[in-house]
Amino acid sequence: MNTYMAKPANVERKWYVIDADGVVLGRLASQVALMLRGKHKPTFTPHVDTGDYIIVINTDKIAMTGKKLDNKIYYHHSSYPGGLKETKYRELLSKKSTFALKKAVAGMLPKGPLGRKMLKKLKVYAGSEHPHAAQQPEVFDMK
Repeated sequence: MNTYMAKPANVERKWYVIDADGVVLGRLASQVALMLRGKHKPTFTPHVDTGDYIIVINTDKIAMTGKKLDNKIYYHHSSYPGGLKETKYRELLSKKSTFALKKAVAGMLPKGPLGRKMLKKLKVYAGSEHPHAAQQPEVFDMK
């Protein structure tokens, strides 16, 4: 028996829409990362991008459990001395909810060129509208 290795030219990709209304951020991010990577397919190959396109809508209504909205902090640095900035997730979700989800998913994907290629297949929108109706995406239920 030979092990099947997917070729990039033979990968068939689907489009999925996920409604993030009331879904916990970490659970949503892990499911999205799994689908972007292609681990839900029997043709999964670690070194080939076999994943699907994912559209996430209503990210402004993402839930977080416990006291994470006030205790969890996003840090970034301006590259200047004393330039460490911190933002609580309550502010981050209210201002840039799409960024919070992308950051969570990016942390769960492989680092390097393959992971960056996978992350480009993630389309995130704060509202319930998206411009990808022409791709005829299937609805993926997270609940």
